[in-house]
Amino acid sequence: MDQIIQTVCVCGAGTMGSGIAQIAAQSGFYTILYDVNDEMVGKAEQGMQATLQQLTEKHKITTQDKADTLSRLRFTHDMNDCLADVVIEAIVEKPGIKTALFNQLAEVNHSEVIFATNTSSLSVTDIARQVMRPERVAGMHFFNPAPVMKLVEVVTTPYSNNHTIATIVELARQLGKTPVLCKDAPGFIVNHVARPYYLEALKLAEQGIGDFETIDLLLEATGFKMGPFRLMDLIGNDVNYAVSCSVYEQLGSPERLRPSPLQKERVDKQELGRKTKKGYYNYNS
Repeated sequence: MDQIIQTVCVCGAGTMGSGIAQIAAQSGFYTILYDVNDEMVGKAEQGMQATLQQLTEKHKITTQDKADTLSRLRFTHDMNDCLADVVIEAIVEKPGIKTALFNQLAEVNHSEVIFATNTSSLSVTDIARQVMRPERVAGMHFFNPAPVMKLVEVVTTPYSNNHTIATIVELARQLGKTPVLCKDAPGFIVNHVARPYYLEALKLAEQGIGDFETIDLLLEATGFKMGPFRLMDLIGNDVNYAVSCSVYEQLGSPERLRPSPLQKERVDKQELGRKTKKGYYNYNS
């Protein structure tokens, strides 16, 4: 890389943002985890300490590794603390809020800062278009759980310059990930291909052909690591439903990709999966 990355700022202290911050700090980068909600920042810090302690107890990292990782982490709700070489946002899936965040951060950072959006399905081009110096904006789509999943989609736009893309690709590699380049398109690669996996399973359940567990078990028996309902609960039913709606709308509302009412029902009831202890399955035990 022409630009040496020393500091990474992750915006959004939810599950995804915390996971990205963890791997950045573990990989040796000074890491800032920012959220506008001070309570979320506190929960993220406590969660990070607990996660690293579990890794230590399982002998996956040493006590020194844990201490070093925590020493490289800064938790904050003050945007003025967000001075970094690369900013990765993992906030709410609303383009206006994402672009506003990037433009605010552009005011407090140096002109060479690179902005990466972790959006699952929003148009990266539309986000970049509204950011000052759009050539420094690209997609860096991690998968949940970020510390475990190896794939990162690096999403290019017509504005992205070679330096931006090369820097994000190299950063992904230094985080121990496998970067895959793709052009900006609805759902990128993975979420576009994965829609039928979820939607066809949902149709089977809607029609009473099989229950959630039976469908999951059958697909897992054919070689899938996780059935669609277990996977949606892991990802978060709010996230999965939002991606389904986004891809459906961006591709012209084809009937084959129509979001399922079962998805909407879960979201309306706030049965979002593992993070709320209930989704297609119960997780109270």
